[in-house]
Amino acid sequence: MRSLKLVFCLGAASLLWGQAQHYAHSFSAAHPVFKRVRAGETVTAKMLDAGGQDETGARPSSPSNPLTGPFFVEGAEPGDALLVHIRRLRMNRNWGWSSYRLGLFSLTAEAIEGIYPRGYKKDLVRPGSDNYVPWDIDLARNRVRLREPVSRRAPMEFAARPMLGCIGVAAPGEFAPTSGISGPYGGNMDYNRIGEGATVLLPVYHPGGLLFVGDGHAVQADGEPAGTGVETSMEVEFTVEIRKRARLTMPRVITAEYLISVGSQPEFASSLDRALQMATADMAGWLTGEYGLEPWAAHLLIGMEGRYDVVTVAGSMALRIPKSVLPK
Repeated sequence: MRSLKLVFCLGAASLLWGQAQHYAHSFSAAHPVFKRVRAGETVTAKMLDAGGQDETGARPSSPSNPLTGPFFVEGAEPGDALLVHIRRLRMNRNWGWSSYRLGLFSLTAEAIEGIYPRGYKKDLVRPGSDNYVPWDIDLARNRVRLREPVSRRAPMEFAARPMLGCIGVAAPGEFAPTSGISGPYGGNMDYNRIGEGATVLLPVYHPGGLLFVGDGHAVQADGEPAGTGVETSMEVEFTVEIRKRARLTMPRVITAEYLISVGSQPEFASSLDRALQMATADMAGWLTGEYGLEPWAAHLLIGMEGRYDVVTVAGSMALRIPKSVLPK
């Protein structure tokens, strides 16, 4: 439990609440509503890192991927879609952490045979754990740098690209998927294009939608091959729009440059081929249904201009279409 400030802005007016937050660890409709919001209001909230630590280093929640929420969006009904506009996403502390090596799921059996041990230093990042390494975050320069171990060959310093690992709504029915997996409701998608300026579209299964956010990464490769990004606490500012009777079947993302369909599924549940098919079928329906393309035109546009992303290794795929090739 901890105190969390939420700011809701409507026009020039602003209301401030402080409320004890119990962090959720599942995308379930059974969680009590954290805050009710209206479409168009601006919400500012702090999020813990994946290990349950806040910006001060305190640990008000247990791992893994504690979620802020759920937010009940007034007027959202099953069959609608929530459009979550991420207005601002900023890191709020000067350190983070990551796994010490790639996940075994990212490697061939031959490579695993001679891999270095997963343990580095016990208690370095988290009491009782030895498989994490610390990163320093330069907030002014928007850079991350590995604190230790030190490479003799590479500086191990990178530009930060803050992203939301977890964003989703309560899953259908009584299903209560953990905050470690993803699905058609969104969830722990770990898609590195869900950052500041992106809009995430999510299907609504329950009244109010019941939106959750969490799991901020300072930077992460395509596919999350290490099983983590540089995990850190963050502050997010977002607004929510309701699209009535949208009948989405999976998450979508809109950025300044792309429309994106996400074939979102739990890792190891099926092959990436299945996730690619899900994303492609959704994009074909998006182009014909909302942009008026003939089916053959949608297929050929995807065939010539589509760009695929591995969202999570052994899990989800995304299909991007440049906005520049779409009807005005």
